[in-house]
Amino acid sequence: MSVHSSSIVEDGAVLGEGVEIGPFCHVGSEVNLHDDVKLISHVVIAGDTEIGANVRIFPFASIGHEPQDLKFKGEKSTLKIGANCTIREGVTINPGTEGGGLETIIGDRCVLLANSHVAHDCTLGNNIILSNNVMLAGHCQLADNVICGGGSAIHQFSRIGRNSFIGGMTGIEGDVIPFGMMRGAHGRLVGLNIIGMKRNGFERKSIKAASDAFKQIFAGDLPIRDVANTIRQTTDDLLVLEILDFIDAAKDRQLCKPDPSKA
Repeated sequence: MSVHSSSIVEDGAVLGEGVEIGPFCHVGSEVNLHDDVKLISHVVIAGDTEIGANVRIFPFASIGHEPQDLKFKGEKSTLKIGANCTIREGVTINPGTEGGGLETIIGDRCVLLANSHVAHDCTLGNNIILSNNVMLAGHCQLADNVICGGGSAIHQFSRIGRNSFIGGMTGIEGDVIPFGMMRGAHGRLVGLNIIGMKRNGFERKSIKAASDAFKQIFAGDLPIRDVANTIRQTTDDLLVLEILDFIDAAKDRQLCKPDPSKA
């Protein structure tokens, strides 16, 4: 373990083996840094924040400070970041609030590029990439393997299904089905993230089944959930069922859809 002489580590902070704290960092009294965490320089970590092993955090990141939520009244809340993550320059990550379960969670092997923001009560799975200047509002849920292009913005409470791809400068105002491909200032579904599905080793047969289901769900004028229930009676494909389960899980939530003018 090494701590640069210009840095401050408050009494009570827990530092694992091999932790390296570079110049001009500040680590708060409730922070827990697991083994081999590296703070490059000028990193500030506050609050009840736990950071997993082998995480690298770059200059001017602000981690664990109080949420940007006017309803926050100082209640005890937490932030947990998994192992093997990379957090680049200027990233901000806030802990939870009473209105969202009092915790923000980021999984393993996530990459948060410069100036991206993860707001209070967000839950991120594993292997997620937030490109430069991505903005996640409060209470967002991102499943495994989601990629968000530079400058994209996710509205509060949105659910983003696994292996989805959010294009650069895209605004997300609703839920994105698993494997969805989003594009546009006001994001519209433009198909499935076929390239990402192939990269993650999904079978060609399942990719074809999911693509056919996508076309059936979003074609025509029938209610989406009615069509989804019909498809459920005729398929046993796990990827298709995952999309159907996602649609069925939150009946009061708006789903992102294709642009009908492009049909």
